[in-house]
Amino acid sequence: MASAKELILRPITSAEANAAVKRYHYSGKVVRNSQLHIGAFWNGRIEGAMQFGPSLDKRKIMGLVAGTGWNDFLELNRMAFSDNLPRNSESRAIAIAMRMIRKYSPHVQWVVSFADGAQCGDGTIYRASGFVLTGIKVNKQILNWNGRLIARKTLDTPKYPKIDGRYYSRVLRERGEATAIPGYQLRYIYFLDPTARERLTVPILPFSEIERVGASMYKGQAKARARGVVSDTADFQSAGDGATPILALQPDTNLPIE
Repeated sequence: MASAKELILRPITSAEANAAVKRYHYSGKVVRNSQLHIGAFWNGRIEGAMQFGPSLDKRKIMGLVAGTGWNDFLELNRMAFSDNLPRNSESRAIAIAMRMIRKYSPHVQWVVSFADGAQCGDGTIYRASGFVLTGIKVNKQILNWNGRLIARKTLDTPKYPKIDGRYYSRVLRERGEATAIPGYQLRYIYFLDPTARERLTVPILPFSEIERVGASMYKGQAKARARGVVSDTADFQSAGDGATPILALQPDTNLPIE
């Protein structure tokens, strides 16, 4: 029987990671400022990828842990695996990726990621991988614009000019042409440095809170069944300029996976 222990994880190029994310992520979109790309190989083929980089609003996110420096944390921007991978591949991949980061970038103290409970899942694999839940909020970021799903931040860029000083997304909502899709955004944190957990400035929420507020989701539907997800990682981050790359891992680096 196929086992997740046979999964091979190693750094890959941004082009390889982008191709995998476009193929396997529900949004089909990449985050251009991702800096570290780790591929999941199964039977010699890339069957998934994880992309890490700076958060879109670093100054706001870094305040979640007191004393965090500008480059002391990463965001897991994208995680997308194919259905061909065996059970528990996602949690094993996260565990290996965290060991890589801890070894090769020891200054990185924690990793944040967001689960998209409006379009995909509520973070099942994060909970199984040692992340803690630190936030649940109603989604207001993804809009249904005449049947097209689009990030509010995308509509608030120069590509869509303001109208009478108001952001384009606001105008569309006021006209009734766009509405936020129902659902929640869930924020998870993984502590690479145990002392960072002691400096957390927000409460750690019990996982039961997800069900209590009605945020349980699986592949875009209210959760009514179990099994891991292909990708929970949210599609709220627009493309932007990254900071100086944090990691210097190369695609041909010989990295241990145990």
